[in-house]
Amino acid sequence: MLWTAVTPHRAQLGEGPFWDGPTQALYWVNIAGKQALRLKDGRLQVWQLPEHVSAFIPCESGDALVTLSSGVYRLDLVTEALTLLCVADPQAGNRGNEARCDAQGRLWLGTMQNNIGEQGEDLPITRRSGGLFRIDADGQVTPLLSGLGIPNTLLWNEEGSQVHFGDSMDATLYRHGIQANGQLDPAHPWFGPHERGGPDGSAMDVEGYIWNARWDGSCLLRIAPDGSVERILELPVSRPTSCVFGGPDLTTLYITSAASPLDHPLDGAVLAIEVDVPGKPCTRFAG
Repeated sequence: MLWTAVTPHRAQLGEGPFWDGPTQALYWVNIAGKQALRLKDGRLQVWQLPEHVSAFIPCESGDALVTLSSGVYRLDLVTEALTLLCVADPQAGNRGNEARCDAQGRLWLGTMQNNIGEQGEDLPITRRSGGLFRIDADGQVTPLLSGLGIPNTLLWNEEGSQVHFGDSMDATLYRHGIQANGQLDPAHPWFGPHERGGPDGSAMDVEGYIWNARWDGSCLLRIAPDGSVERILELPVSRPTSCVFGGPDLTTLYITSAASPLDHPLDGAVLAIEVDVPGKPCTRFAG
């Protein structure tokens, strides 16, 4: 397979890829490096932020959201000014991790105990203090889940009646029914531990299959709706972290990755590869 590293940039902890269809731009973050990044028209732009950042998502209003340790902020892409939208998780010592917008443009944010030091060093995780929160366009916060370890993967079915959600601490992907009032049904384990690494971020294609990045597994798994593994996509990185479909036809798979002790040359790169099935588009934040 023909892989391309889309830029020379290497992240200590690349995450949160987002493809913006209207501008044909790729957004992602380097959590440990406190960087928000955008590749547009072949030009890489980097915003250096004051805190660890787990997601960088454009807004319908023209600016972007960044999920920092202290809250969810609007980032003015021109002046670089930050404006607090909300504090979704009031738990001291937590940080954002996974974040995606649903079809209505509401941000869903999974949080966890902070495991990154000020110099980017690893810190131990000693508690399951994370949660899942939904944030409306006006900044109103709705708590959905608590007691989470390492939240990863946020994807919805076509009808918006189910959300796929993972906890890497459990090595499991779950499915939750979404109730009429917006709250979630109890977790239904959907895809459990696998020999090829732990579950990290994911993308969904138009056939409803989930492409799941496998931390320490050097691959993506394409998982069928019934939970079977349809294919294993081998990668030239040790720790893929997430993926997103992009390009004009949504057939380019962009994959973020992290540094690793194996120190492979492409560890920390964003990879791109053409695949044979298009993906579902990302949704901007509605605010």
